[in-house]
Amino acid sequence: MSIKGALIDLSGTLHVEDEPTPNAVEALKRLRDSGVLVKFVTNTTKDSKATLHERLCRIGFQLDASEIYSSLSAAVSYVENERLNPYYILSEDARQDFPPEDTRRYKDSVVIGLAPKAFNYDQLNEAFNVLLENKNHKLIAVHQGKYYKRAEGLALGPGCFVKGLEFATGRTAKVIGKPNPYFFEGALDGRDPASCIMIGDDANDDIVGAMSMGMQGILVKTGKYLPDVKLSPPPTALLENFAEAVDWIIQKNQS
Repeated sequence: MSIKGALIDLSGTLHVEDEPTPNAVEALKRLRDSGVLVKFVTNTTKDSKATLHERLCRIGFQLDASEIYSSLSAAVSYVENERLNPYYILSEDARQDFPPEDTRRYKDSVVIGLAPKAFNYDQLNEAFNVLLENKNHKLIAVHQGKYYKRAEGLALGPGCFVKGLEFATGRTAKVIGKPNPYFFEGALDGRDPASCIMIGDDANDDIVGAMSMGMQGILVKTGKYLPDVKLSPPPTALLENFAEAVDWIIQKNQS
């Protein structure tokens, strides 16, 4: 079956901070020109969709904001559908994507994402107490990544703080982002998983998550790729970078 759609991870795959990965800008154009539909998927929870879009355009990529599907997007939908009034541990920018606080209601949940400036005792303790107030109050993890890639190296993700709140409260977090089926179902938006492929640098969140949904998966050796992480089953392909992944997809569709 030919590949009709590609889910493309952002940070570490398409770019690292403000630098595109090698030949990525031109490769994205070639992928579009080949007729493959693209959607950009990310667990990034520090930046709003508007900020992500502005950054990608500024460093040379051509895309529409509507093509970005983030774990924040999925979490916003979850909060709205469940009609929650959460206490947020998020960056100020990411918080803009969510509904305004309803001051007439008590906090009934905690939403936590990547928020380095908010990972302090006072805010984590506030979240702890919101969860203890009622056994039905929910802990919602936008994602629980262990680490992510910055220009100076790997950096601690939100996962350990999610696990700390789980341990302290006895709750189990509802995890929204990759590698969870909830996220991929939203990103696929009704498309046949067998006709789609995931391109990413995270062996578990990108590749295992996508392949468990019936997609193919290309693991790239950029970003937070670690060579000693072994996958079972292995990725459909292991390639140097996003540009090589595009070459692989185009060649497969032409064969």
